[in-house]
Amino acid sequence: MSDDPAHDTIVEETENLSSKHIFEVIRREGIAELKRPKASLFWSGIAAGMMISLSVLGEAIFRTYLPDTPWRYLLENLGYSLGFIVVILGSMQLFTENTITTVLPLMRDPSPCVFRQVGMLWFIVLFANVIGAFIAATGFAYGSFIPTELMPAIMELSEHATGFAASEAFQRAIPAGVIIAAIVWMLPKSEGFELFLIMIFTWLIAAGDFTHIVAGSVEMAFLMVQGALPLQTAMWNFFLPVLAGNILGGTVIFALLSFGQVRHELPKKL
Repeated sequence: MSDDPAHDTIVEETENLSSKHIFEVIRREGIAELKRPKASLFWSGIAAGMMISLSVLGEAIFRTYLPDTPWRYLLENLGYSLGFIVVILGSMQLFTENTITTVLPLMRDPSPCVFRQVGMLWFIVLFANVIGAFIAATGFAYGSFIPTELMPAIMELSEHATGFAASEAFQRAIPAGVIIAAIVWMLPKSEGFELFLIMIFTWLIAAGDFTHIVAGSVEMAFLMVQGALPLQTAMWNFFLPVLAGNILGGTVIFALLSFGQVRHELPKKL
């Protein structure tokens, strides 16, 4: 017990959350997101797209300054967590979070109105995330604030992230979508351990060499703004396959399974 009874009550309530309560917490958060002004979603999405670039920068710093040893790969991927920590704890709009957060209200109320709301939010957030990614990537490529010794590592990471065949990029995106959705699902019961949760599971995305549409868009944009990656190749070999895989993992697999385990426990009327 702590000296703060209110804090103890909150912790106890959090620890006692069942699956149906977690579902309801995320569903209500999703409803709140769907009601936010479009301009707020847009600017928050741009901020997320820019800040997720810290994942690329973090990996590049580790790769540049760590000795070239077999264990470097596992350690350097801790840098990938940096952007996600800022974006998730900063409550910025990240597209792959919305593949579960805003989908749970739709599963509970599959009406045309909610479907349109979700589709509009997805479009705004993804579009804004990509704009933010291009802003950050352009800064990496042409700004003077990134040390020149980091540039080879950023180039290597970008070429690797966008170098998969379309089918492989799609398949590698599915686990990433599942993992991000799992983070969202676990956060309500992780009070005090949010940082550790985000760090470990986003590290897993990088260490598993999975593909993420927003973090990967920074690497895609870094090559595109320098003319090293044609638009057609970027769209068909990276962007669209990874987008589809992340949606499949986060929505079709994780969100549906999450809904399936609680649907018979939920009240018939909201």
